[in-house]
Amino acid sequence: MSLYNWLAPSGISKQQGRFTALRSEMILSTVERLETRIRERFPDSGLLKVCMEFRVLAEESNALAQRLGPPIWPVRVFAFAAAFLLIGLVLWAFAQLFVHFKLNAEGISDLVQSTESAINELIFLGLALFFLVSLETRLKRHSALRALHRLRSIAHVVDMHQLTKDPAYVLGRIAQTSASPQRTLTRQELTRYLDYSSEMLALNAKIAALFAQNIDDPVVLNAVNDLEQLAQGLSGKIWQKIMILDLADRD
Repeated sequence: MSLYNWLAPSGISKQQGRFTALRSEMILSTVERLETRIRERFPDSGLLKVCMEFRVLAEESNALAQRLGPPIWPVRVFAFAAAFLLIGLVLWAFAQLFVHFKLNAEGISDLVQSTESAINELIFLGLALFFLVSLETRLKRHSALRALHRLRSIAHVVDMHQLTKDPAYVLGRIAQTSASPQRTLTRQELTRYLDYSSEMLALNAKIAALFAQNIDDPVVLNAVNDLEQLAQGLSGKIWQKIMILDLADRD
């Protein structure tokens, strides 16, 4: 029995994983379904190409998040072995010092000099031990941050594809100019297009949350929170357009 299950109230451990954890297979299935829906309505759109790339990125990110959850045993064994060797070397040095120490003026002078050098060596030893112990965490953090950077980039790409989808043009309130982008979507199609964009941003945040779920690292958690806030902000702009179209339908 794990420490968490021992401390948790009765009944929580049995439900753990059903509604308290994200199921990556369900998220990936939703991404695939979204890609199919976009293909059926907008087979030649750039949004479909973005969603196809997002599906591949989601699968890669999920596989990476699953790999980063368990310990990386080769790195962990190497780090602890190196740490024990360093500690053993220091203990051996202290043992040699006490064996050859002589209680006289020359011995005390050598002891003072050796103590000063030992303090400096202990500082470097502490830094080396911290580097070795945190090596696995830093490797996981680096891999997770690279994947989150790709998810952040594709979120901006989704936002770029909906920038020119202005409800005012569809509602006939703004006249086209020679520099205006080509707009061929009807009001209903534009609503679906914007809704698909918002769904992709929401799924992007859920894929990012898999890293926070599998990696207990504050830096990764902050990066995931930043990406979720970005997705919420971009999705909020999209829903403002959807609300404009919805209110126009009621007029």
